[in-house]
Amino acid sequence: MWIKERVTSLWERSMLHRAMLVSPFVVALLLAGFWKFDGRADVRYFTAKVERGDIVQVVQATGTINAVTTVQVGSQVSGRIAEIYVDFNSKVKKDQVIAKIDPSSFETRLLQAEADLQNALANVRGIEASIETQRADVRAAQANLDRARAQFREAELNLKRTKELFEQGIVAASQYDTVQATYDAAAANVRVLEAQLEQARARLRQTEAQLEQARASVAQRRANVESARVDLSHTVIRAPIDGTVIARNVDVGQTVAASLQAPTLFVIAQDLTKMLVYAKTDESDVGKIQPGAMATFRVDSFPREVFRGRVTQVRMNATVVQNVVTYDTIIEFDNPEQKLFPGMTAYVTIPIAQALDVVKIPNGALRFHQQIPEAERTALLRKYGFEVPSAGNRELAGGRQRPQFSGGQRPQGGEPGGGGPNAEMMRRRMAFLAGMEGGQEQWMFVWKLLPNNELRPIRVKVGITDYTFTELKEGEIQPGDELVISRSTLGAPQTGGSDGGPPRAPGFIRRM
Repeated sequence: MWIKERVTSLWERSMLHRAMLVSPFVVALLLAGFWKFDGRADVRYFTAKVERGDIVQVVQATGTINAVTTVQVGSQVSGRIAEIYVDFNSKVKKDQVIAKIDPSSFETRLLQAEADLQNALANVRGIEASIETQRADVRAAQANLDRARAQFREAELNLKRTKELFEQGIVAASQYDTVQATYDAAAANVRVLEAQLEQARARLRQTEAQLEQARASVAQRRANVESARVDLSHTVIRAPIDGTVIARNVDVGQTVAASLQAPTLFVIAQDLTKMLVYAKTDESDVGKIQPGAMATFRVDSFPREVFRGRVTQVRMNATVVQNVVTYDTIIEFDNPEQKLFPGMTAYVTIPIAQALDVVKIPNGALRFHQQIPEAERTALLRKYGFEVPSAGNRELAGGRQRPQFSGGQRPQGGEPGGGGPNAEMMRRRMAFLAGMEGGQEQWMFVWKLLPNNELRPIRVKVGITDYTFTELKEGEIQPGDELVISRSTLGAPQTGGSDGGPPRAPGFIRRM
């Protein structure tokens, strides 16, 4: 008896378990039958409500945080790092010693240069003494020449008187010959002394030239001393500015070579309480940004905080990556607590236009592609008095062909401006599809879901957009109206202008 009751209990539990497994499938089959109530019952429209509120159009970009002034500290001489006195994040003052290179070889060079200078100075002094001696020789030769010339003039006068007396027969011929010989000797002595004086002067000029060379050598040796002294001073690495060490690229014992370019030993940021964001801005947005505009940005380190700054410059130097052109927008901001560091990625938002207390259309409604048959679409347009475009997806006012773009795609959250070249191009296409490229007002179509589940086309003029909602300028739309943002069929993927996830609208509407 007990065994029979036990078996019965187990059988009842098994049947209950099977019922629990089968029931979801039964419900699904019942729902499928419900949706296929008739030939059109499998079509579902997702809607979103028109709202009233504020719209702020912004430019979004990613950028890098940098110090206002960053100085690379290098070495002007080669050698081995002997001492390092600072490390990463060290605060330094201008002219503070932050490192030393082994000075031994530079001290030796300085001593050698000073010795060479002393030798050159001694050589100059020796030549100067020689010049004084030679100048004395010149003076002595000049004095001897002067005496010889005086003797020559005396011999000349004596010869003249003796000749007159000889012609008168007063003196003998022998006496005349003696006077003539004295005259000739005096003349020869003058010529010899003149030659000696010229030789003395030539030697003096040569020695004076040697003195000039020696003095030039002294100047060169003195320059060598100064060069060696400067090189020795360069073995002491000093901070060029007040700031913070943000990079140290050497260690004690490491050898640095300054042959062609000074190696970078440290990087010092001058003031981390005031910093800059270099925001990579798409070329389609730079014309909308003006210096002085306020900007906000976030960083990954503090995701819940919003930091504020001011645009100071849009630089004209373009950067091209994969055919995407960007420009650096410079944003300055205060960093009093030094929470933000150089090199951090900033996600920047720059407001460029705003509309307060306006009717806002969901962008999904502007991107919605009507999927009903052409004949039915034409009938709806004509029913409400609209001219039928010649192609299926044209803007009514301008008649331009809008490019096909599958809904449900937009820049990923946390990546302003798309976060990359492809996403950036996607964002621009989305802005164009929303009728907002360049902030221009445009006429477009949206589709309103009526209470009888019929679609009504409405021609609207739109203004600025924040990439979620777009300002309504003109059109028969009121806050609270339901606009179609996407459609789907049972068992088929959702299509249209949705944002790729669950719609913001309250559920779906089944078209009967």
